[in-house]
Amino acid sequence: MSWKAIGIFDSGVGGLTVLKEIVKALPQEDTIYLGDTARVPYGTKSPETVIRYARQITEFLVGRDIKLLVVACNTASAVALDSLNEAFSIPIVGVIEPGARRAVSVTKTGKVAVIGTEGTVKSSAYTKAIKRLSSDVQVVTRACPLFVPLAEEGWVDNEVARLTARSYLEGLREDGVDTLVLGCTHYPLLKGVIEEVMGSDVVLVDSAEETARTVAGILADHDLLRPVAEKGNHHYFVTDVPAGFIRVGNRFLGGDLGDVYQVNLEQAIQVGDGGDDGE
Repeated sequence: MSWKAIGIFDSGVGGLTVLKEIVKALPQEDTIYLGDTARVPYGTKSPETVIRYARQITEFLVGRDIKLLVVACNTASAVALDSLNEAFSIPIVGVIEPGARRAVSVTKTGKVAVIGTEGTVKSSAYTKAIKRLSSDVQVVTRACPLFVPLAEEGWVDNEVARLTARSYLEGLREDGVDTLVLGCTHYPLLKGVIEEVMGSDVVLVDSAEETARTVAGILADHDLLRPVAEKGNHHYFVTDVPAGFIRVGNRFLGGDLGDVYQVNLEQAIQVGDGGDDGE
């Protein structure tokens, strides 16, 4: 019996933290990851543009016969999920809802903080998702734009990272929050310094971990899990030159990144073949 893969996409490398958690939770599963590195970042684009990109990428991944899609990008999760669900019949999971659900379930004081990029914070996507689940929860948001370059540079455990984290987060501690959602896929790399600043009494919610749990649950419910004796294979595609993605990706995955192929999405979709076209 041939088993289908889990498709995962992001505007760049950040979604590899989601992939890492999925592989940890479901080591038997095959994955196909696409980083839209030619068009990163999505946060500065219009919703219409992000929806168009997301649909193109989903077509490419569905053309490779995936059984479930993970939108491992906060911006695309915020604006494109409904459109993707209307257009495609496979289960589709974003990164916002799982994190919001977990935050609501663990907060005791009803005060939750969400940190993310400017785009994610401006979209209010986490606030809306949390309020839908529990209107009583108070949500404080904070943009932490420097966390992304720090994560990509590997500066996650030095004085620069600590000073940046303190500057962004100390006000949140004073607000009395007891739960902090890492609302950007890069932020799990900075978990150590974030925990140092926030203190042990604040629960950190890692959206990547929660998304992996959600994926495992959906595959189990649909009887789509591969036998646990299997070992998954992982394929990586990017829309621009792979070199930068490989360098940062190895940092995110601890050196486990395999071959990375560059793909032209328009060509791949037209010919109905998502293989490496070398350009």
